[in-house]
Amino acid sequence: MVTKAQKQVLWFDDGKRPNVTDELEKEKDLIVHRLTPKGPAADNWGAMAASQVYCITSTRQEIPDEYKCHAELIARCPDLLAVSTTGAGYDTVDVPACTAAGVLVVNQSGANADAVAEHAVAMMLSLTKKIPQTDRSLRQATRAPREGFKGWNAHARTVGIVGIGNVGRRLARICGPGLQMRVLAYDPYLSAEEVQARGATKVDLPALLAESRFLSLHCPYNDETRHMIDAAALAALPQGAFVITTARGGIVDEDALAAALRSGHLGGAGVDVWMDEPPPLAHPLLQLDNVIATFHTAGITEDSRTNMAVWNAQQVVGILRGERPPRLINPQAWERYVPRFERVFGFTPGSAT
Repeated sequence: MVTKAQKQVLWFDDGKRPNVTDELEKEKDLIVHRLTPKGPAADNWGAMAASQVYCITSTRQEIPDEYKCHAELIARCPDLLAVSTTGAGYDTVDVPACTAAGVLVVNQSGANADAVAEHAVAMMLSLTKKIPQTDRSLRQATRAPREGFKGWNAHARTVGIVGIGNVGRRLARICGPGLQMRVLAYDPYLSAEEVQARGATKVDLPALLAESRFLSLHCPYNDETRHMIDAAALAALPQGAFVITTARGGIVDEDALAAALRSGHLGGAGVDVWMDEPPPLAHPLLQLDNVIATFHTAGITEDSRTNMAVWNAQQVVGILRGERPPRLINPQAWERYVPRFERVFGFTPGSAT
């Protein structure tokens, strides 16, 4: 018999392996609900109403709107204490609604940071060396002369990083000491000293755009960053610049990016994230020869998938023990969270040693 005090976690199984429930099922005192969005609604909502933690995908297209974490869902889940996303992003969670209700939001920021930074650099070098174009030419009966594939060295050129958090600082390390590039960063939430400690020179966005041969985006997707890189921003980049987007779809205006590439103003783009995932076959960016397109795979490696599952499970277990989580997105929720937790479990969170 399941009782109110039993620890319960829910997850809509998306077939990815390993995932958080693979780890959580090793816990003896925890009930884990593996659900499917296509399952009976009554069964799903029953499990959700009984659970204290909702483990949710970070990707918007992977969960129906009714099961995204918003105010309506929270109202139907009176014992919900925390929402834990699979990766660094939390696009599927209404953070203000969670904060207002006293529900914690946590992510796994850093678990796949190495993978994303390496993917961004791979795109940068592949674009500037014209590797995809050369590969395609060699597979055709009529091959283009190799002089047509001359690229440029990354050495001594400028890379501009928007957002120098877990991924951005790793990119700065690879590009700075590794490739001997000049590294600029725009991050309004960090001081110049903090940015310098992470391997870059702090500048404002106009200066970064004006000076960057490579622009790489590593910021969250929210109201502040939606279409941050629009037609005007792309026009401000130097002629022949390259744009790399591995953060979230919607930060770059995809139509504006396609137009800047078609006009010849930009030299190329590496696009891993899209407003609609996967993008339709007729998407304008997929028609261009100087675009490297991947399917939100920058952060998905064997190593990072394991990291995300383990980190997520460890954080969930800690929350249910009453610990303050290490990757808390909305610390403002804590004051309302404490009485919510006390009502469910009968003790004060944060008091456990």
